[in-house]
Amino acid sequence: MPYWEIFTPENAFTPADKEQLSERITSLYVDYVNLPKFYVVVLFKDMPANTMYVGGKANDNFVRIRVDHIARQMDDPAIRAMCMETIEEKLAPFVKDRGYDWEVHLDETPMDLWRTQGLVPPPAESAVEKLWASENRPVPYEQPAD
Repeated sequence: MPYWEIFTPENAFTPADKEQLSERITSLYVDYVNLPKFYVVVLFKDMPANTMYVGGKANDNFVRIRVDHIARQMDDPAIRAMCMETIEEKLAPFVKDRGYDWEVHLDETPMDLWRTQGLVPPPAESAVEKLWASENRPVPYEQPAD
C-alpha cells in the first residue's frame, strides 16, 4: 500500500483539488506498478496558521508530504530517482505551480508488516492480486502457511 500524508496550509486545496491530486497519485501506482486502486490511501491534513515551522520559523506557505510504500519496494537507485521525478511531476500543478514551498520523502515498510481487512496481501502480480485489482477490494483467499 502506498500511504500518503499531505500537510498543507489551511484551505490550500479545495475538495475538487484533493480529489484530482488523489487521482493523480493513484495513477502513479496503477499505471506504473499495477497496484489495485484501493491500495492507495491519501490523507490531507489542513494545518492552521502558525502550526508548521521550518528552521524554527512559522511557514504558512509550506506543504509537507510523507509517503510510506509497502506493497512494492524500490531497490534500484535509478528506479528510485525515476519515482521521485514522477512524484514531483504529479505534484507540480498543486504545489510548485501555486508557489508553495514543499518537501516530500518516502519510507518503505516491509510487506510482512502489513494487513488489509485482516488479510495478508497476495504476492505482487499474482492472480490473487490481479483479482483484488479487478474487484477493487481485498478478497479472501487461501493464504500461504508461514
